[in-house]
Amino acid sequence: MIDTHSHIYLEQFDKDRDETIERARNAGLSHILLPNVDSSTIEAMLETEKQYPDICQAMMGLHPTSVKENFSEELKKVEKWLHQRPFIAIGEIGMDLYWDSTFKKQQQEVLATQLKWAAEKEIPVVIHTREAFPEIFEVFEKNYDRRLSGVFHSFSGTIEDARLILQMPNFYLGINGVVTYKNSTLPQVLGEIGYDRLLLETDAPYLPPVPFRGKRNEPSYVAYTRDKLAGIFDVDTEILTAKTTQNAQKLFNLTIQ
Repeated sequence: MIDTHSHIYLEQFDKDRDETIERARNAGLSHILLPNVDSSTIEAMLETEKQYPDICQAMMGLHPTSVKENFSEELKKVEKWLHQRPFIAIGEIGMDLYWDSTFKKQQQEVLATQLKWAAEKEIPVVIHTREAFPEIFEVFEKNYDRRLSGVFHSFSGTIEDARLILQMPNFYLGINGVVTYKNSTLPQVLGEIGYDRLLLETDAPYLPPVPFRGKRNEPSYVAYTRDKLAGIFDVDTEILTAKTTQNAQKLFNLTIQ
């Protein structure tokens, strides 16, 4: 399995990161992909990648909730890093109007810029969307490039949102512990679209699956999401594991030793 979205470089893992990685390996994970947030997280993220080079790979991007008055400076730092070394993706980027819509236009501008960089570099994007599907589709409509590929991480949209995303040939839906929640509408939505274009993720330390709600999430828990999906589609867990792993390998150009 591949955890395509995990913030295990954050301080929540400082005391037991080695053990967390070991549990991930024991659960059958071959890769843990690390999305960036902003300039304050780059050092910890790259250090985690350096410590566990066989399993952790870093992305580079500016998270929408970090788009504030100084967004130009933040974007320059992202651009500088993208020129310095290769990254597996530009992420996590996108739009988030849940907490605050003050910088809506700036979020759209920052997203458009990072989509352009991804197309030029021909690397995937990892999209964060919260309360912003119409606004994000507006940006994609204006800036779509056939070289773009990516995943809408922690997908929580409607069947219509899913279908719009999947109209783009090289895009996937990232599914995490939210699908296990009692009031989640995801099982119904996913049941309509199938599992051909799904990726597994945790978003650790956030959004732990049942039975760990209220606790810290970690990469090994991706198995609970996989098991829930297998139940939704009534297929063996091996089939879900194989398909989601194949999708992640293709999107992020990963090889399994």
